[in-house]
Amino acid sequence: MSINTRPSKVNESDLKERVVAINRVAKVVKGGRRFSFSAIVVVGDGNGVVGYGLGKANEVTDAIAKGIDDAKKNLIQIPMLKHTVPHEMEGKFSGGFVLIKPAAPGTGVLAGGPMRAVLESAGIKDVLAKSKGSSNPHNVIKATIDALLKMRAPHQVAFQRGVKLEKVFNG
Repeated sequence: MSINTRPSKVNESDLKERVVAINRVAKVVKGGRRFSFSAIVVVGDGNGVVGYGLGKANEVTDAIAKGIDDAKKNLIQIPMLKHTVPHEMEGKFSGGFVLIKPAAPGTGVLAGGPMRAVLESAGIKDVLAKSKGSSNPHNVIKATIDALLKMRAPHQVAFQRGVKLEKVFNG
């Protein structure tokens, strides 16, 4: 059974964009330095749909616009349970490791930088998260998305095990 991570229908007007990082890159040419910009952008509808994108251009605004377009092409649906994640999960990408744990209502998003942007854009309101290893925003975002992709919804686990939903929680 394959897991459907693509959201079925998402209104592009519902998506909120967050610029996570902007990087200026200099290319040395005969006449001096030529600057270009790269921007990492996270988009989400606040209801379990999130995506990230990278845009590169000679102007900051163009780089952000390209990043938003790229992020809209890479949307994923994540499982949520009462505005938190269903269970603990680790994510890894290159040198970046992240740990995401569910939290009690009222805790808030205890996560730093790029992780916070991804989790808040997805609509997760209560979560405990820790970033280990690389602090490079590219790696942290991709590791966070990896952890969220590996999450399984409780009803999906119950169906795969052939038990009732209460048994998944209570044992």
